[in-house]
Amino acid sequence: MTSQLLNALLLFPLFAAAALGRGCAAQATPSLEFHHRFSEPVRHWAEARGRALPGGWPAPGGAAYVAALAGHDRHRAMSTAGGSGEAPPLTFAEGNATLKVSNLGFLHYALVTVGTPGQTFMVALDTGSDLFWLPCQCDGCTPPAMAASGSASFYIPGMSSTSKAIPCNSNFCDLQKECSTTSQCPYKMVYVSVGTSSSGFLVEDVLYLTTENAHPHILKAQIMLGCGQTQTGSFLDAAAPNGLFGLGIDEVSVPSILAQKGLIPNSFSMCFGRDGIGRISFGDQGSSDQEETPLDINQQHPTYAISITGISIGNNVRDMEFSTIFDTGTSFTYLADPAYTYITQSFHSQVQANRHPADSRIPFEYCYDLSSGEARIPTPDIILRTASGSLFPVIDPGQVISIQEHEYVYCLAIVKSMKLNIIGQNFMTGLRMVFDRERKILGWKKFNCYDTDSSNPLSINSRNSSGFSPSTPENYSPQETRNPAGVSQLRPLNNSSPLTLHDGLLLMHLLVYLLIMI
Repeated sequence: MTSQLLNALLLFPLFAAAALGRGCAAQATPSLEFHHRFSEPVRHWAEARGRALPGGWPAPGGAAYVAALAGHDRHRAMSTAGGSGEAPPLTFAEGNATLKVSNLGFLHYALVTVGTPGQTFMVALDTGSDLFWLPCQCDGCTPPAMAASGSASFYIPGMSSTSKAIPCNSNFCDLQKECSTTSQCPYKMVYVSVGTSSSGFLVEDVLYLTTENAHPHILKAQIMLGCGQTQTGSFLDAAAPNGLFGLGIDEVSVPSILAQKGLIPNSFSMCFGRDGIGRISFGDQGSSDQEETPLDINQQHPTYAISITGISIGNNVRDMEFSTIFDTGTSFTYLADPAYTYITQSFHSQVQANRHPADSRIPFEYCYDLSSGEARIPTPDIILRTASGSLFPVIDPGQVISIQEHEYVYCLAIVKSMKLNIIGQNFMTGLRMVFDRERKILGWKKFNCYDTDSSNPLSINSRNSSGFSPSTPENYSPQETRNPAGVSQLRPLNNSSPLTLHDGLLLMHLLVYLLIMI
């Protein structure tokens, strides 16, 4: 477990050079193909994945075929009657579920299908970078263990009939001086994690998506992605061995492409369940009862950054102004002084537990011994006050670590940073995060990721809390599960906790996929 913690990720990009210029939309206009649910393309797509249609597929042009389509249209008309008329949110065709995998950097992963015929990859979801890239067939671009076992999965542009290389003479190709005789536009992404990068060339291909409503439609969106020929650092160890899905603000990210085509509002949400299960939805702008604060967008290097104006640690409250980035590609939270020292020392002064001696295998400074049968220790609430006055609650700031057999510690999962302040994925756990680029706000709401949100769709500005005090998490049971192996456990799916994700079987598919990979 401690070795896994040392592989925790910090995937915020230090440098990104690629075909990422502002002329992208004009030079390579993404397109979208819609197919009704009984069409031949959808049938071939479903059958290739072993998904049968109850009652069989109606023969094209026959009475059953027309009746099926008419019936589907009636149901769809009823489901959208009285609605806003806006297009429903989109998610991955393989399902909207995400899964945190501690063995792969403590990040959330999802299954995505690209190309024709479609090929499926389990990719890490990263709001700290923009480019979606997949490992191409190459030497030294996947972890050695995967390559040796033959479980490595590569994207091969030549095997996809819908793949097109981005030409080097395109106006938006920033690395034209580095172009080779193949005239393919190169890219290179360098991340904060030491020695971590991805490089290769850019292509266009189709990404399989589905609408999130009562009667989902499969569709194919033409997007830009990187054909990753060389990966270094964490990508050869534990991070994103099957690819990285950039969700950043720049116009080459998939959410930006979908919004540019008018398919969704320029927004998306991610939910991070306390049991390691989450979900993602493109076009989701949240709800009227969410908390929110303005994004501080640097036009030269746009990120999901917000301003913090104060911190509450239990009974200690202090005004403190600093900017921080929300990055799902960073496993834990990184804070510079004075925020780091104030939070850690205030936290420690209110914890009634034995502090564990310093351990070079653990990246956290403040850890506490857990007694037999203890899942965690009582801790003070951590609340961040944002520029809007809204309060950002840290549901569980800790991480349980197995030191050796039957010996565990509970650590405040914050790492001291020299300069950057990054709210990592652990601080977003227990929340549905809304990255609304259209209104330029970051929204959040305590949520368990299984329930359908029964609150009103976002139609007015969210309520801003005027107080500055801890609040009790909603929709959560007080039960905590200790997991010595450090792998997120799945909660039993029973009537009291219904699974309302797009495809419940996706969770099983993700786990099986993970077992094959590692």
